Amino acid sequence: MNVRSDMQTLRPAEYQPELPLDRVIVKDEPSDEAVPMDVLFVGAGPAGLAGAIELARLAKEAGGSLSELEIGVLEKAAALGEHCLSGAVVNPRPFRELFPDVGESELPFRGRAPRDRVYLLTASRATRIPTPPSMHNKGNFVASICEIVRWLGERAEGLGVNVFTGFPADSLLVDGSRVLGVRTTPVGLDRDGNPGSGYMPPTDVTAKVTVLCEGTRGTLTQGFLRWQQIESANPQIYALGVKELWKVERPLQSVIHTLGWPLPRNAFGGSWLYPMSEDLVSLGLVVGLDYRQHSLDVHVLLQMLKRHPLVAAYLEGGELLEWGAKTIPEGGYYALPERLHGDGVLIAGDAAGTVDVPSLKGIHYAVQSGVFAARTVFRALERSDTSAAGLADYDALIRDSFIGQDLYRTRNMRLAFKAGFFGGGLKAALMAATRGVVFGSRIPVPSDAEEPRDVVPPLQFNPDGVRSLSKVDAVFRSGNTTRDDIPSHLIVGPEVPPDLADLYAHLCPAGVYERDGDRLVVNAPNCIDCKATDVLGPRWTPREGGSGPAYKRM
Repeated sequence: MNVRSDMQTLRPAEYQPELPLDRVIVKDEPSDEAVPMDVLFVGAGPAGLAGAIELARLAKEAGGSLSELEIGVLEKAAALGEHCLSGAVVNPRPFRELFPDVGESELPFRGRAPRDRVYLLTASRATRIPTPPSMHNKGNFVASICEIVRWLGERAEGLGVNVFTGFPADSLLVDGSRVLGVRTTPVGLDRDGNPGSGYMPPTDVTAKVTVLCEGTRGTLTQGFLRWQQIESANPQIYALGVKELWKVERPLQSVIHTLGWPLPRNAFGGSWLYPMSEDLVSLGLVVGLDYRQHSLDVHVLLQMLKRHPLVAAYLEGGELLEWGAKTIPEGGYYALPERLHGDGVLIAGDAAGTVDVPSLKGIHYAVQSGVFAARTVFRALERSDTSAAGLADYDALIRDSFIGQDLYRTRNMRLAFKAGFFGGGLKAALMAATRGVVFGSRIPVPSDAEEPRDVVPPLQFNPDGVRSLSKVDAVFRSGNTTRDDIPSHLIVGPEVPPDLADLYAHLCPAGVYERDGDRLVVNAPNCIDCKATDVLGPRWTPREGGSGPAYKRM
């Protein structure tokens, strides 16, 4: 990939390739060997598994023909939970609704969240500040998202749900405006995309209703919204979170969040430390992808953070167990698609953008959206009407529930920080105090790719290989076992200026992109599916099942 001369500012959108809609939306007839399902959930995260569980329960209670529903869940990871990453402090509300007969101690949580502490950091000091009301975690639980997903998967399979791991969905199969199901990715292609040893062709899976629960930046979700020209009041904006799990000698007794250093003041984000057990700590840093410096590097900033006295005290003598990264939808209420349904299709969870940034919560919204999707699908099957009209009730369930109410109340808090750290903090405080009344009108924002970037030298940082680590070492800690000769699943634009190549290299936490003189080098097997460059640059597309990270305890 050739690059041209440097520039002082750049706008990533000018060089971002289009989503390959002709690959994502396929009008072929399903194969004669297609696997038929009544309902298919694409993605075995909290939304997809919760939806499958609720639908199976409703079907069994109804009896008759509906009791024989074939419900499928497709998951691209080789095993449940391996592609799931989150903080996580979880609101248990939808879990109690979904499992009313399960005691609190049996739910897949590690314990009640302890007291909250919030700090404003400088390079060497930590000043405790009042905990914003939205960040109080009384009644919530610390948890591993991997463990939650595996627990949900066991219960789904116990109800007769077909859970297929290692099957990424590559395309939506459509007829007119109706979604018929999906086509999976092939297996065993060589670097040039030709069938190699162990080749297996794609599989078509059909369904009366397909529920897209792909998580953040789902390719099929993006394709469906683009194909159906479904807009939102604001474009979705994103953050990149980089996370580590540490075995520690000093127990952490609080849920800790920080603001300020090591982020520049014109970048939005912060860090966390969560106690997972007496000897386990979850550590992470989240940064909005509307940052202004082209050389900002979230992975490097997290490594720097570990040297701060507040953090270092807990990591002293500890051992890094796992590392990972993912993007998070941050646009809130005004970035929700104007509709989340179509002919034979619904969108749930992070794919829909149901994350509340001020409270740092999304898991319980994903679970609840999956439950709502299941109830909508069940009623549609009862009426034998899975058209867009038959599934339209889903949108009202989302918007009229605590999901829509919470997102509406905090609708501008993240967007206010477009005005800067201090201005945004003041506006957000006023919004919180008035429950969203002050500064309540929609704040228009551009997409992250449209934000101009200032070309500035990168921070100089050398990992010590013990507490701080390079991107190559980080990928190893993610459990990534993607084979080296897999074809690239990343679509890069035809023109990549050198400063843009540098932006890609700093943006990607896994070292997928490197600038080598006048060439952009793409190390596709390094990819851990965080989707960060899909937001600002090269497009991510699904690759063969089992590729990417293999998180165990994140």
